Amino acid sequence: MSVHFDLRFHHAVDLFNRRAWYEAHDAFEEIWHETAGTDRRLLQGILQIAVAHVHLERDNLRGATILLGEGVGRLSSAKPGDLGLDLPSVRDQARLRLEALQWQTDPGAHPVPELRYHS
Repeated sequence: MSVHFDLRFHHAVDLFNRRAWYEAHDAFEEIWHETAGTDRRLLQGILQIAVAHVHLERDNLRGATILLGEGVGRLSSAKPGDLGLDLPSVRDQARLRLEALQWQTDPGAHPVPELRYHS
């Protein structure tokens, strides 16, 4: 069964979009352990973006930078509709925050990544 048909997946997306970063990480990780192939890599990218935001909340800028970089990298080949989401959009939002951290400016000046369903 495809990941985006799993009710746990929709719960994880909701947690991510409510900025419950740690809980979203846990929810996605549970699915990630059961997934293989490209979907697994994409889920890992989402997980890393969520954990990066846990680090941001804790003022761990180095950890946030590393994990945003990893997450953006894992989503680099994502296409609209992968996992039923608009992953290029969340990747681009995360990239803006990553670049802000790399340039030592405020990542909060950029939109918080949001997982939108692909129509």
